[in-house]
Amino acid sequence: MTLPTTHVSFPAGAVTGESPVLAVHPLADGRYAVVTEATPFHPLDHTWPDQPADLGTLTVDGTELAVVDCLTGAVGPEGGAPLVGAEIPVRRGDEEWSWLVLHVLDTDPGDLAGRTAVLTVDTGRRAALSASHSGCHLLALALNAALGPRWRKDPGRSDAFGNPDFDSLAMASSVMDTEASTDTYRLGKSLKKKGFTADATEEFPALADALPALTEAVNARLAAWVAADAPVRIEVPGPELTARRQWHCELPEGGARIFCGGTHLHHLGELAELRTELRLSEDGTELVAVTSPKRA
Repeated sequence: MTLPTTHVSFPAGAVTGESPVLAVHPLADGRYAVVTEATPFHPLDHTWPDQPADLGTLTVDGTELAVVDCLTGAVGPEGGAPLVGAEIPVRRGDEEWSWLVLHVLDTDPGDLAGRTAVLTVDTGRRAALSASHSGCHLLALALNAALGPRWRKDPGRSDAFGNPDFDSLAMASSVMDTEASTDTYRLGKSLKKKGFTADATEEFPALADALPALTEAVNARLAAWVAADAPVRIEVPGPELTARRQWHCELPEGGARIFCGGTHLHHLGELAELRTELRLSEDGTELVAVTSPKRA
């Protein structure tokens, strides 16, 4: 049987739901994956695993089962067991494949197909991850603005405010947890060819020397945005897991949009503070931003 692509409600902030169980599959690591028709759970994205999975519980006929992980699975047109992670041979969203949220259990729950599951996400974990993810996007915009003068030419890619998009052009990795987001940027030859300079010029000092002032400028902008209590929403073109969603935030400078598949705050007033720490590697080839939200 080919399973339909899972419908998800986490983009709107849902943390509970009910849905029929479609299948239970054993996984290669000895755990079990429960597939439901719909879910509020956010799974780890196998292509860009920046936001960790939601955890929580799945309850069927009064029996509560711990969801210890949540993964993205895919089933080809020929059917069969879901493939996970590096096993998936096609691009995310391939229309010939079904894309599934796999609720991972440590033990075999037996045959649950056709029964109704009550799905409950760990709300504390979700809120913390959402704060880190929203903080990650705000950091990107603030850092782009602060580094704007260091571009000698137009790199061909700008953010929502017209600043050269350093964040996307230099991004090596982005990882978030319940405490912070950590974004790592590569300052190599490729970025230099696009026009970015970390060297000293007549206009500004070398990036290493400018780091304290740069950090102060970024944090001042983040503080102003938090104080403005800007509303946040996710634009959702459809309920499918694979729908291409956009993060929107109505900042004082205007509306900002970033394509994103994660979960987020509803407004920035949910934060008491948002601050980043910028670190440059000794050889100057890597910039790391650790952005920590403090919830109100």
